[in-house]
Amino acid sequence: MMRAAVGILVMLAVASTSSAGVRIKDVTSVRGVRENQLVGYGLVVGLQGSGDTLRNSAFTEQSLQSMLDRMGIAVRSGVMRTRNAAAVMVTAEAPPFTGVGSKIDVTVSSLGDATSLMGGTLIMTPLAGPDGDTYASAQGGISVVGFAESGQSAAAVQGVPTAGRIANGAMIERELPGAFSMPDTVDLELRNADFRTAVSVADAINAFTQGRYGERLARERDSRSIVIRRPRSVGAARFIAQIGELFVTPDAPARVVIDARSGTVVIGADVQISTVAVTHGALSVRISETPDVSQPAPMSGGQTVVTSQTDIATVQDGGQLSVISGASLKGLVRGLNQIDLKPSGIISILQAIKSAGALQADIIVQ
Repeated sequence: MMRAAVGILVMLAVASTSSAGVRIKDVTSVRGVRENQLVGYGLVVGLQGSGDTLRNSAFTEQSLQSMLDRMGIAVRSGVMRTRNAAAVMVTAEAPPFTGVGSKIDVTVSSLGDATSLMGGTLIMTPLAGPDGDTYASAQGGISVVGFAESGQSAAAVQGVPTAGRIANGAMIERELPGAFSMPDTVDLELRNADFRTAVSVADAINAFTQGRYGERLARERDSRSIVIRRPRSVGAARFIAQIGELFVTPDAPARVVIDARSGTVVIGADVQISTVAVTHGALSVRISETPDVSQPAPMSGGQTVVTSQTDIATVQDGGQLSVISGASLKGLVRGLNQIDLKPSGIISILQAIKSAGALQADIIVQ
């Protein structure tokens, strides 16, 4: 039986963006234009015996009693034994500029010990924003991807049956904050802060406005934001649509992202390694257990027992000394592949090269 960890290396080389530009709308966002998160607590009914156990989920029983009381049904003195209801949290994201009467998708997640929400219907649930005010109400049948079935000696579960979605399940009841007016200035924010990218965006906008409106209207404020003056002759929405289609060449710092759990290494296009000599040796431990039967002599009164023979072997692979230099991403990947290591070895080498000061990039370990 082999007890050594085995990994799979996924080496992703992030292509350079210097050869092709991207639209400004794909790397920036307008300040103040964002999604609004909503949340609410509700009840799902109509489950086929897969709901909360009321004895274990006191909040579900209290919610059912409160709902029935509002409908004029007195159940406080009785004992409820239903398994067809479940307490859930309902979450949603309202896109910017969503008006009253618009419909959005919602996600429903179980709070108690329900085993599945399949076939359930969400009772009308108010959804509130961070300020505590109600902005939408959700209701409808739940779509669940997955199932959970069990018998006396086996069980099968696929996906997450205790969470689901309701397409267009919430209706906006109140205007969300953040209405778009006619500002004199428009602030663009980079999704990935970088001084060079901010300057490139400002230069591209100025080149466009100089030819279209006869003046330079943009300036970079810092590594994340660009301030643009709106021309008097055009509306804010049309102006943002025009500059959003302009192309720029974004830049990013050199980074190496490592996910040690999955053995994934992502190396940016600008990562370089100064010339270093690297050797790496791996120690493998192999433990083999062979069952054996111990048979007593006839008429000895002993018992037949099963024993185990354990063999332990250690193998120290030879460390090969290799010279690695990465003037480009292709050269770096070629040098690492020449060593022929597992993902754990690649990760260890990159971290050691960084400690030696030869890796000209930031390492981000996830």
